[in-house]
Amino acid sequence: MRYTFAVALVCVVAAVAVVGHVGGSAIASIRAGAGPAKTARGLYLATVMGCSDCHTPLKMTPTGPEPDATRLLAGHPEQIGALPRSTPHGAWPVSAAATNTAFSGPWGVSYAANLTPDQNTGLGIWTEEMFIQALRTGKHMGTSRPIVPPMPCPAYRHATDEDLQAIYAYPHSRAQ
Repeated sequence: MRYTFAVALVCVVAAVAVVGHVGGSAIASIRAGAGPAKTARGLYLATVMGCSDCHTPLKMTPTGPEPDATRLLAGHPEQIGALPRSTPHGAWPVSAAATNTAFSGPWGVSYAANLTPDQNTGLGIWTEEMFIQALRTGKHMGTSRPIVPPMPCPAYRHATDEDLQAIYAYPHSRAQ
């Protein structure tokens, strides 16, 4: 938990530094969604909204689990395989993979999606509109199957279009 807070703090400071470097009209640029400011805003929002908490696999280190920076936003590692469906036990109806990218509960088993711009396994074929609709409707690609827990679509659907556009822009900027 302390590590996640530290990572979030570093990301926020980096985003603020990037935005501050843009110049006196940085706030106006963020709202308008211009270039580096839009990406910085996306990084900031993805950090405070916890996207990496589930979409970046954890790896075990001598001091405990930490996000695997080599797989930032890459979702559930395919080579780990399927998570068995859990059997509810009293106050413990949910189980999770050690990577924190797969979850089992009353809804079934769910896997964190790859949010990178990879054309085959990530959001590379998604349009910005599909991404926004997915978060607004809680449906894959905005029109398909339900996006299941623990994805907090009911909370994210209230984000502004500008914020969701910035979140969409952030991982796509990393591919360049």
